[in-house]
Amino acid sequence: MIEMIPGTVTFATLEQIWRNGTPARLAASARAGVETAAAMVAEAAAGEAPVYGINTGFGKLASTKIASEDTATLQRNLILSHSCGVGEPLAEDKVRLMMVLKLLSLGRGASGVRWLVINQIEEMLARGVTPVVPSQGSVGASGDLAPLAHMTAAMIGEGEATFEGERLSGAEALKRAGLHPIVLGPKEGLGLINGTQFSTACALAGLFQALDLARASMAIASLTTDAIMGSTAPLVADIHTLRGHAGQIDVAQVMRDIMDGSEIRESHREGDTRVQDPYCIRCQPQVVGAALDVLRMAARTLEIEANAVTDNPLVLVEAGRIVSGGNFHAEYVGFAADQIALAVAEIGAIAQRRVALMVDPTLSHDLPPFLTPNPGLNSGFMIAEVTTAALMSENKHLANPCVTDSTPTSANQEDHVSMAAHGALRLAKMTANLSVILGVEMLCAAQGVEARAPLKTSARLQDLLTMLRGEIPSLGEDRYLAPEIEAASAMVRAGRVAEAAGVEVAI
Repeated sequence: MIEMIPGTVTFATLEQIWRNGTPARLAASARAGVETAAAMVAEAAAGEAPVYGINTGFGKLASTKIASEDTATLQRNLILSHSCGVGEPLAEDKVRLMMVLKLLSLGRGASGVRWLVINQIEEMLARGVTPVVPSQGSVGASGDLAPLAHMTAAMIGEGEATFEGERLSGAEALKRAGLHPIVLGPKEGLGLINGTQFSTACALAGLFQALDLARASMAIASLTTDAIMGSTAPLVADIHTLRGHAGQIDVAQVMRDIMDGSEIRESHREGDTRVQDPYCIRCQPQVVGAALDVLRMAARTLEIEANAVTDNPLVLVEAGRIVSGGNFHAEYVGFAADQIALAVAEIGAIAQRRVALMVDPTLSHDLPPFLTPNPGLNSGFMIAEVTTAALMSENKHLANPCVTDSTPTSANQEDHVSMAAHGALRLAKMTANLSVILGVEMLCAAQGVEARAPLKTSARLQDLLTMLRGEIPSLGEDRYLAPEIEAASAMVRAGRVAEAAGVEVAI
């Protein structure tokens, strides 16, 4: 169990929660502020003055006053009417992360919900009750309304949830876990569904995966460099310090360290007639380094957003006011998701060019065509390279910005939206595509390095080869490759490649 102090939770802690499914709860110190804000909301609900979302309708219906005795019905109706999501259910690890983010937002004591609401989320996390949340239906402003409504529906015994691997009604899932539905009080439904937690959770998950793949690319690119007998001169530290970008410096350092001691490299250090390698070899630090720095910027943005209060209206306890604002607008998340998408696309683009380099006998420095020992009768990695080209192109399409695609909703009340949910959701597809590109590159590079025998690569890259060949043998005669491509990409996704090569890069 991770105890969280709202406003202080780190990127590393969020990653731990996502990767390990670790339950989390708020520190007891948050309770006083939460209850003070809830008391202010209760007072406003009992009063005559209209306060948005507490005793009024929502969105374009904000001018409609709601009687105090109807505020509970108002909140329940809000959740039921807003549960309009469609599409495939969001992965459970992302839903659980979304619930944790909602805890952090509510725990800041500016949303006006009772501690009862927070406790319901905490207990659902602890006991493994995970709402079924459709992945489509949010435009990333006025909060991720539809997805968060589905989360909330399970809390009140509506909708659906999973428990112990079974998909159940919300009421039944709570019952089996020993929990009871809660009745929402004034503003509590609004506080739960207003916010950026769906988009932020999806963006964070995409970022965690992108960082894994960036690390793997450094190891695999090093293996490719040896496979084509590329030069390590472009990795010399002075080149990168003269430019000054941290990501570029870090990637060059990692690759120098990984390749240190390679017999293949030493064999052609003198007398090689090639003056310069193609950019996909020579410029790996400049490209992946730039991507790494972009991912680092996105990490800072999403860490702040994860700790933010993003619903509306906000209860400003010290000022004694309940004020409408626009913190639900997910533009920051949308920009971060777009940046992550660009980085993922570019890591894949340069990796795909390395695959193309290795299968082309005119460029690969005497490797056999398509990396097969008997070309002609065998096609080797010919179509594996085509697959990487297809996925690279798909990622380029998916990398188009989403934040620029605003559309007005809710009778023009919500007339500019972020499309952050779109931007964040696509990252899962993009990182899956990238893992395949890198997996194929690893298979090709391993085949190329083995073709240089009896010369050996570096010790760290040999460790990577040993891990790979423990599950996937070298390619001799043509065979059914699809399962091996999937196995290689799974190694990349699971972080096994970076781990085998000892790649560590700080975020």
